Amino acid sequence: MRLLAAYRPTWLLPSGVPRGVWEYAHSEDIAAEYDESIASTDLVVFDQQVIARYCKLPGLVVDLGCGTGRALIPLLKRGFRGVGVDLSRPMLQAFTEKAKQNGVSVWAIHANIVELDCLQDGIADYCLCLFSTIGMIHGRSNRRRVLAHVRRILKPGGVFIVHVHNVWFQALTAGGRSWLIPHWFQTRILGKGEFGDRFFEYHGIPNVFVHAFTRREFVRDLRSAGLYVRKLIPLAVGRREPLAHPWFLGWLRANGWIAVCEKPTEA
Repeated sequence: MRLLAAYRPTWLLPSGVPRGVWEYAHSEDIAAEYDESIASTDLVVFDQQVIARYCKLPGLVVDLGCGTGRALIPLLKRGFRGVGVDLSRPMLQAFTEKAKQNGVSVWAIHANIVELDCLQDGIADYCLCLFSTIGMIHGRSNRRRVLAHVRRILKPGGVFIVHVHNVWFQALTAGGRSWLIPHWFQTRILGKGEFGDRFFEYHGIPNVFVHAFTRREFVRDLRSAGLYVRKLIPLAVGRREPLAHPWFLGWLRANGWIAVCEKPTEA
């Protein structure tokens, strides 16, 4: 079921939120099936390993695009405090219900991650933005606004873990090349749109949007926000482990990247 989507004109959609993403966020069906749909996804297991490695001491975690809490609730059970932010009310309802079932307390905020003035400066020890959530934001300037908010809400020395897809990975399959080649020509030669933007149908919702990054673009955006890239992990095809031999065409072969960043300690 889609709620509200048909009742909000495009010009009233939140910053960086395309129509398809708005409808995705308001689908009760997608929220209800979300945990089951990602249960067999290898990235779920691997990013939990990364989180466990870099989020060791309990503190306040802000999860941007928290969904049903797959990343945040395990941390809460380890003694962390958590704030979950999502554009989807159905996802947040599932998240708070799951937290209650697990006996943990959470703060759930219904907000667009481009517009996070509701969060105070320097409140978070950790920030998460996983499953290419930042890629669902349309427009590079809007994605950079998200990263600026991340730096603002982190404490000095705070850790940010973020995942994105690699646009060049599409070149490794015939189906991917059939999209990538005309897309490259349209964006890089004709100058129409941003390279890496892709619209597709998902669970019957047309024009769901995800931006896939180049390695250079991803690193530049993180650094432009004033974040120090502590570790950049290229992902293997199955996304359950780091890419082997990343020095060999890693910019092409990586399925995507998980970046572990840090807000510099200010003098």
